[in-house]
Amino acid sequence: MSESVVIVTGASSGIGKATALRLARNFSCVVLAARSGEQLEQVAAQVRELGAQALVVEGDLGDPQAAETVVARTLSQFGRIDALVNVAGAVPGLDLFEMTDAQWDSGLALKFHGARRLTLRAWEALKSSKGAVVFISGTAAEAPKAAAAAVGAINAAIEALAKAFADRGIADGIQVNSVSPGAVMTGRRMGMIEKLASARHLDLDAAKAAVLASSGIARFGEPEEIADLIAFAVSPAARWMTGTVLRMDGGEIKSI
Repeated sequence: MSESVVIVTGASSGIGKATALRLARNFSCVVLAARSGEQLEQVAAQVRELGAQALVVEGDLGDPQAAETVVARTLSQFGRIDALVNVAGAVPGLDLFEMTDAQWDSGLALKFHGARRLTLRAWEALKSSKGAVVFISGTAAEAPKAAAAAVGAINAAIEALAKAFADRGIADGIQVNSVSPGAVMTGRRMGMIEKLASARHLDLDAAKAAVLASSGIARFGEPEEIADLIAFAVSPAARWMTGTVLRMDGGEIKSI
């Protein structure tokens, strides 16, 4: 494997962790960025077991300086960037009429502005390598709900941002797409199910069944399934695909 470098944000858990481990099979160097240094070190050890080099960059991508740090450390260590996967960015699932300006700003700061700044900072290196960028949105972009207003609004903004970068990327030789997962079983998803179980006095199995029924799907997705789709999106097989939203949701979104 010739030297190739991918940055994965939100790499300490969930889809980000699964993506980092999956891409360790395709890239020789994996840069792991997230707020939890201890968890990142554990993922880094797994990446190395898979035969790739790993670099941990701990920090909050909601901080305007964090993107510069991630890119600078990556280039200092490896000298290039071939792909960037913007996973970081949990958005508060709060009601439209309950969210404060500060809560809206917090969701935007990490998922939207964090990904925007990191992509901008990495752009010249990606231009040199003719690389690829993936943004993670979510099916709430297409089916927003008042009970989790920011999730839908920010995911829709992410998809529009990805298309804007893709438009610039045509001239610069950079492929940009977004991946839209449905209900994936992550630690955060499990926390939501436990909260529902407590509120409705249900056991966990009943709460899971209620969530599946409301989504109209047979089962939850697994982080590894989304990671496989991301691996395709940054692979040579997908080079002519840009500005596209790749949805994997178990059939949740029924519209065309």
